[in-house]
Amino acid sequence: MKEVKLGVVGVGGRGIIGSFAHKPKDGVRVVAGADVNLEAFKKFKEQLGGDEIFETDDYRKLLKMEEIDAVFITSPDFLHEEQGIAALEAGKAVYLEKPMAISIEGCDRLMETAYKTGSKLYLGHNMRHMPVIIKMKEIIDSGIIGKIQAVWCRHFIGYGGDAYFKDWHSEQKYCNGLLLQKGAHDIDVIHWLTNGYTKSVVGMGMLSIYDKCERRSADTRGDASWHDENWPPLSQKGISPIVDVEDHNMIMMQLENGIQANYMQCHYTPDSERNYTFIGTKGRIENIGNEDECEVHIWNQRGPRKTPDIIHKLKPVAGSHGGADPSIVNSFVDFVRGEADAKISPVAARNSVAVGVMGHKSMRSGGNLQTIPSVPQHLIDYFENGQIK
Repeated sequence: MKEVKLGVVGVGGRGIIGSFAHKPKDGVRVVAGADVNLEAFKKFKEQLGGDEIFETDDYRKLLKMEEIDAVFITSPDFLHEEQGIAALEAGKAVYLEKPMAISIEGCDRLMETAYKTGSKLYLGHNMRHMPVIIKMKEIIDSGIIGKIQAVWCRHFIGYGGDAYFKDWHSEQKYCNGLLLQKGAHDIDVIHWLTNGYTKSVVGMGMLSIYDKCERRSADTRGDASWHDENWPPLSQKGISPIVDVEDHNMIMMQLENGIQANYMQCHYTPDSERNYTFIGTKGRIENIGNEDECEVHIWNQRGPRKTPDIIHKLKPVAGSHGGADPSIVNSFVDFVRGEADAKISPVAARNSVAVGVMGHKSMRSGGNLQTIPSVPQHLIDYFENGQIK
């Protein structure tokens, strides 16, 4: 089998997932990386086992390398559209980290480019590979709790002040907002497990804590590392000089299949967890924990909340994000080799972005109902057919 050669655009941060693909004995090799921070290459090469790679601070040079078959794009959100389109036009298969883009139009341009070029497009929604999410989907699809009618998701982000208000995440022009940036995962999970897309959304949110914290100067580099001593939230220091994104968000979604859902996100909680509840005509399920040791509780008889009728206990899986990162990388490599279909359609990734974008629009315009724009039919057909015309 032909060796698959990979490049990574953005080797720092989420670029770690590129190292999961580097398996020379299995015919998969990372041969190049691009990052404006050349210091990031030291740690990245350690993750590759010390193997040498081509290094550049210009991603365009990486895309010109004919031997590269596919690229991971793990750069900041506001670069996804530009770099994704350039990679597709260069004939590379693309793993694009979520969110797909920070605008609906950007997502549609990416899909249109994939359609025109025939280059493969894969989206990094790794939560579809989390054991707890897979288990909940299995339970819902089994019919044990009947037909889903309502969904609630509470997203507690205890590290919000550390990770999202000290660098580019703090400005709308770079991420649109944190409902989109973080919530794109959860919105997609809701869509996937309920087998439907949102058709309209209403949102509320505000900046309530981090606009009151000590700021860093514009010429001081932000430190987005996480530290337990950064507590309580109002004691945070080094907050970005510009903060115009909300630190708590909530939306209500009307799905096209009649299901109603809500998503609530807060960036100044003491704990961190995603908690989902799916309620059907015969019962409900709820997850306790979303990584490592988790449980999924099922109630399908009347009784108190503290005594579920069935409890599924999930054991830890090796790898970051509860084993989801190595799993999704393996799935992408299989996709590049033509051995498997994409785990998630770009249409689904686009629709999760669309809900985030329109949810922010609603909350910033007095909570007005917003309708989700439809995807052009030729793109739906193309991606439903496995990216084959």
